[in-house]
Amino acid sequence: MDLFIYVFAALFSVINPLGTVPVFVGLTKEDPAAERSRTSLLAAINTFVILSIAFFTGKYILNFFGISIESLRIAGGLIIVSSGFALLTGSFNKHKGMDREKVKNDVKERDGVSLTPLAIPMLAGPGSISLLIGLQEEYGIITERLVIVGAIAAVCIATFLMLKSAHFIVKYLGASGINAISRIIGFIVIAIGIEYISSSVMTVLGIAFA
Repeated sequence: MDLFIYVFAALFSVINPLGTVPVFVGLTKEDPAAERSRTSLLAAINTFVILSIAFFTGKYILNFFGISIESLRIAGGLIIVSSGFALLTGSFNKHKGMDREKVKNDVKERDGVSLTPLAIPMLAGPGSISLLIGLQEEYGIITERLVIVGAIAAVCIATFLMLKSAHFIVKYLGASGINAISRIIGFIVIAIGIEYISSSVMTVLGIAFA
């Protein structure tokens, strides 16, 4: 249960579905309620598939490129920290590339937005993927990995519920409320990233001076 709560809290904070809510509302404002529900469900399913694939295959990708797990954690920690700062400064959309004119035009031309830009890069981004690859290396027992997959599923279910209720959330909280909560989440995300970096640096230094 401790592992489940830890993974759920860390992954939920890094993914930050609340920060995706305004984007979802903007992309689906002209869609009927049934279509919005379908889009939110597909986005959650796509996110689960992407994160699960990253969790189970990340180790082999690292081996193929000759990247150590500590290097990945340091790089992932930097990405997570930058995402946290983006939440703190209110530039989350810019950080995800959603403010680029080319991206906006591409979104307008798409029939569906559940895979891109919602699942990638808004939800299943580099920060969440690197976090899961690090967890795959750290927890090798089958039961532990099943718990982690369960936590991924739980985060995706929570994401689906938030996106499904996105228009209500925006109406109830308003832009200022979402911004305030995102800043709190951003602080947590920064702490997670710094913990990843510091623990990896200490491991590298310990090996170097051993």
